[in-house]
Amino acid sequence: MTHHSPDNELGFETRAIHAGQSPEPVTGAVTVPIFQTSTYAQEGLGRPYQGVYEYARTINPTRSALEACIASLEDGTYGLAFASGLATASNLMNLLSAGDHVIVGDDVYGGTYRLFTAVMQKFGLSFDFVDTSNIESLEQYVRPQTKMLWIETPTNPLLKLTDLEAAAAFAHRHNLISVVDNTFLTPWNQRPLSLGIDVVVHSATKYLGGHSDVVLGVMATRSREIYENQKFHQNAVGAVCGPFDAWLVMRGLKTLSVRMARHAENATALARLCTAHPAVEKVYYPGLSDHPQYALAQRQMRTPGGMVSLVLKGGLEAARACMESFKLFTLAESLGGVESLADHPAIMTHASIPADRRAELGITDGLIRLSIGIETYEDLRTDLLRGLEAAARAAELSPAI
Repeated sequence: MTHHSPDNELGFETRAIHAGQSPEPVTGAVTVPIFQTSTYAQEGLGRPYQGVYEYARTINPTRSALEACIASLEDGTYGLAFASGLATASNLMNLLSAGDHVIVGDDVYGGTYRLFTAVMQKFGLSFDFVDTSNIESLEQYVRPQTKMLWIETPTNPLLKLTDLEAAAAFAHRHNLISVVDNTFLTPWNQRPLSLGIDVVVHSATKYLGGHSDVVLGVMATRSREIYENQKFHQNAVGAVCGPFDAWLVMRGLKTLSVRMARHAENATALARLCTAHPAVEKVYYPGLSDHPQYALAQRQMRTPGGMVSLVLKGGLEAARACMESFKLFTLAESLGGVESLADHPAIMTHASIPADRRAELGITDGLIRLSIGIETYEDLRTDLLRGLEAAARAAELSPAI
């Protein structure tokens, strides 16, 4: 099956619907079929079908369509899809060798931290977790073995930003591979490759899929060398996504722009609401003018996104009371679905980070992370106020107050 890839001059929404997704040539089906096969008939001995199709771990037409689409949306040349976001991150480690060193943002997803510290260090890689929001400060961490810069922006869960143009310039100056986890914003909000970054990675489980019904990861790059390394290891290591999962993410991408706009609209209004509530000690959201990097957010992001983090007065008891009072916000890990979710990083998504390290970063017991969905704003407002009022009552009873 062949796929057309619309020119990157076409609009984002057009590419989300059409890139890699021409009508299927046998029947004219408008939607890319789910090619649920493990192998392909060969045209002759040593002659794969169309010279390409030999085994489904190596190539699958449904997966290829998704890979072409994400490459286009990220303004890249090449895309690859994997079984999960962490499988993607793990595959990217194959760009490195034993003895290599990586500079990593200090406020990364707990699963990324666990992968790097508990798995990859055993293979001779080393990592420094530092504040990438200050690019100048990174110079002190560069050594001859440093080969990669790994950034999340906004970070998870404190929503710190990194200047991507400055980060790309720093990486190129030191001959480092620059990687940006763009999960929180998606290519609709931010395109790191266009700002000079080498590789973009996503947990497509989140906003790209958008419906909390699939686990999948993707990456995109403009570098043929990086792509060929990653394509080889995708096949050799084998952490590929299934065709149905690829199809689900492609379906999600078609509505990405309209969903992201609504996520940001709801999140901005709710973040402003929280700043005025007496139960809230601090609000982290790049769309608020008092965010320390508000100007940077305005410059490199289309919208501030759909993630809001709050520190509640009263610590864990206040957080517990708040989250257990919600009726619409679902207490759950993950983010980026159409439904609103509430997460307690210290106990849930970031529990793999040691307690003393969490304390240094500001991931306190009173911190909750909200993934704002696309429900009716008034309903979300009512539910959030219900939780905050419960937090206020708990805080009054807490010995910490």
